[in-house]
Amino acid sequence: MAATPLLSPLYDPVTTVLSVVLAVYTAYVALDMAKRVRSADSVLARGWMVGGGFIMGLGIWSMHFEGMVAHEWPFAVAYDGLWSGLSFVLAIASGSWALWVSKQDAWLRRAWLIPAPGMAAGLLAMHYAGMMALKVSPGITWQWPWVAASVGLAYATGLLTFLVTPWFRGERRALYGGRQAGASVLLGLVLFAMHFAGMKAISYPAGTVCLSLDGLGGHSLTVLIALASVLVLTSTWVTSRLDARHQKRAAHLSQSLQRADAQLQRVAQVDGLTGLANRLVLEDHLTRAIHRAEEHHRRIALLYIDLDGFKPINDSFGHHFGDNLLRSVAQRLQEVGRKGDTVARIGGDEFVVLINGNPDASSAALVASRVKEALHRPFEVEGREVTLSCSIGAVLYPDHGPKGKLIARADAAMTAAKHSGGNMHCFYEERMEHDVQRSVELQRDLRRAMEDRDGLSLHYQPKIDGRTGQVMGVEALLRWQHPERGSISPTEFIPIAERFGLIGRLGQWVIDESCRQIQQWMQMGLRMRVAINLSVHQLRQADLPDQVQAALQRYEVPPELITFEVTESAAMEDPQASLRIFDRLSQIHVSLSIDDFGTGYSSLSYLRKLPARQLKIDRSFVQDLDREDDARSIVMAVIKLAHALGLEVVAEGVETQAQQDILRELGCDQLQGFLYAKPMAADTLQQWALGDDDARPHDVDADGGGEGGAIRPDFRDSLFTPDEPPRPQP
Repeated sequence: MAATPLLSPLYDPVTTVLSVVLAVYTAYVALDMAKRVRSADSVLARGWMVGGGFIMGLGIWSMHFEGMVAHEWPFAVAYDGLWSGLSFVLAIASGSWALWVSKQDAWLRRAWLIPAPGMAAGLLAMHYAGMMALKVSPGITWQWPWVAASVGLAYATGLLTFLVTPWFRGERRALYGGRQAGASVLLGLVLFAMHFAGMKAISYPAGTVCLSLDGLGGHSLTVLIALASVLVLTSTWVTSRLDARHQKRAAHLSQSLQRADAQLQRVAQVDGLTGLANRLVLEDHLTRAIHRAEEHHRRIALLYIDLDGFKPINDSFGHHFGDNLLRSVAQRLQEVGRKGDTVARIGGDEFVVLINGNPDASSAALVASRVKEALHRPFEVEGREVTLSCSIGAVLYPDHGPKGKLIARADAAMTAAKHSGGNMHCFYEERMEHDVQRSVELQRDLRRAMEDRDGLSLHYQPKIDGRTGQVMGVEALLRWQHPERGSISPTEFIPIAERFGLIGRLGQWVIDESCRQIQQWMQMGLRMRVAINLSVHQLRQADLPDQVQAALQRYEVPPELITFEVTESAAMEDPQASLRIFDRLSQIHVSLSIDDFGTGYSSLSYLRKLPARQLKIDRSFVQDLDREDDARSIVMAVIKLAHALGLEVVAEGVETQAQQDILRELGCDQLQGFLYAKPMAADTLQQWALGDDDARPHDVDADGGGEGGAIRPDFRDSLFTPDEPPRPQP
């Protein structure tokens, strides 16, 4: 019996190419969706699996449908809607399975066992269900070798898909550009090859007719389906890219936040300048060390270290130089510290070393000696050689008290060492705590004195014109009369104010009180110019000019009656910041004077830019004026320099007739010192201004002037004159 001849289809090249393109494009978008599923959180991943399964199913089914339509049979063809719908559902199931498995690392490691066969079964079911949508008579003929080939290619498609998927582990290992395109082409071709083999697995005998002519069919419909698939795939790809960009930004933000958090943690634990532990970490380590010491009945030691002579170096060479010096000090302290010890910087030039290992007084003293030796070796900083010493206070636990007082008592011992001359170490003694207690009590009383305006006062020392003897103004000097302790020296309470953060408020109190006193003098008919000292702390207050202007307006004081005196070292510590503050003060029309000129390390270029009207020669040069030729040369040079810059010169600390005569001979504009008057209270100054000689708190003869010696200060010729004194001409 002769074999039944089989029909051979023709292939539409356009539709075939479109089917291949759909296969490749579907694979490309599928890789993007797999990456989204793997990199997104659980909620987004589920969303991508649900939506992505539908999109992948649509792409696979469209490719399959286009491939079937590309076969042009010699009989009319249409596809049953029910079987076509079932094929579409199976395609979606296959895509959803692929995306679900891509999230499961354990399954991916054995892709060959279950994932690949599962996806192959879905693809084959989708394909052959689609083929069954073509109902024919008398029937179909199976080509089993091609069936086997389609099964093998379906398995290869699934296996290749799950082998590629693990490459997409977030953005760091994602494939881009040509590599992703290459993987997509490979997957697409294998998928189309599976479809082609499946089509070859079914043949139709001659005389076959289609029984589903009322179903789906026609090239126009397939084109619409293909275009819809491309549109949906493209939309999905764009959404995937936007999601990837959003996740990348979110990941970058998360990393930035983590870095910021780590930095904050580091800042919270490390001194920003030296890299040593800060006070918080020191206290934490101290608590733990005490706990261990109590458990094992052992000791710990604490060394409180303060550098001797650091402030003059910092003032002379600038804060940048001082910072580098502190870094070098920190490095040496770390070298001295033993393993298990804690070296911390707790502020300024103060350091603490926590010594573990059950130290006694001898071993703590040995470590203190090593610290002194290490810090006494010369430092090389910015090309300069600097030598330091240090004062060290030492305490032992539990010998010297409870945990809460160890640092304070070590500080008290360090203060005692410094008061004893420095460059030494002292162990804590009970008497030292009285000094600590005194400091705490004084800062408390100082706060009250500023709030109640009780005990604090200003004394005023006149400035005398070197040629005419007229009083050109006064310098305001702060005094504190404690209700119980009596007179407290500024050399004691000013450092306390700096240490406890009161110096800004204290400086504002002086400005307010000076303006109030000027207003009171104006009401009496006295037009008194007052010089006020500004500390380096006030120069770092951005609102200082606003505070000054507010005080002037509050007391209705003309700004030309106020002069601010700033030490040369304070002005040069941060020249740019000082220049900004000075410029703003000059806009208020107050005057500026550079105090202690010659003792700091200034730049003439910056000095020329400062809106200053005066220079004050430091008293150290004035004291040696009649004894040392170099002092006279320096004063002469300063006076000529100042006059060349259009500045007045004030010499402070004038105490003898000889000093006065030399300064007048050198052309010094104003003189100030005990030769004329000591600082006096405001009411005493008023009596003197009105001509009461008995109110003058000094004796000229006692200073060697005698009758006709010192210039007789004359208030009445100057204080009632509203005009500014003439400035010396260069």
